[in-house]
Amino acid sequence: MYLNTAIKNRLLLDKNHTLHDMKKYSIILFLSFSIFACQKKVKIPKCSIASIAIENSSRKGPYQDFDTLFEMHKEYTAKSFDYPVGKPDGKGYYNAQKFTKNNHLGDDWNGVGGGNSDLGDPIYSIANGYVTAAEDLDGGWGKVIRIVHLFKGKYYESIYAHCQTMTVQKDTWVKKGVPIATIGNADGIYLAHLHLEIRDTLFMEIGPGYSNDTRGYLDPTLFINKN
Repeated sequence: MYLNTAIKNRLLLDKNHTLHDMKKYSIILFLSFSIFACQKKVKIPKCSIASIAIENSSRKGPYQDFDTLFEMHKEYTAKSFDYPVGKPDGKGYYNAQKFTKNNHLGDDWNGVGGGNSDLGDPIYSIANGYVTAAEDLDGGWGKVIRIVHLFKGKYYESIYAHCQTMTVQKDTWVKKGVPIATIGNADGIYLAHLHLEIRDTLFMEIGPGYSNDTRGYLDPTLFINKN
């Protein structure tokens, strides 16, 4: 799971407060309804308002933590997507290795100047979201940022790899278009570029970057252009 112990504890505290309030108001509503039922001779159902509130507040599933987070921070729900480099619309950059070319699982964004001309250029968040990772994975990945987005009721993840520097931290919120990192070369392994992935399945491992199995992966440029 992406969320660390501190975040889970914070969520638990918030949910306990919320549950306490829900119980309190549910009891008030239940008592009011009971009085009304006695006056009007209405039969009270076995499933009380309080039990419904408790059931709804304890929904299970792997996305529960994100459901809770985005419910508490609705302003960070994604409304649209944009390119991660070159404002506006990727100006000054080109997609050097597109999705599925050579079994590539993302897009490689390069500056039109070629070589390391784009080294240190800003990388932007493609949409509002929650940063689940900002770490140096070494090897061919280098510094990597992972962001979860809630968009039209579905979850997506964007991954930004080979960064030179990272300006965001894990367990923080970002808005679309804010700088989150700078373009790097994985400590000299490649010429400078941004490897961008978009996934429609969360909780996947970082992966190989190349594969003929594209399940869970989306064409980044196509997705951004549509949304």
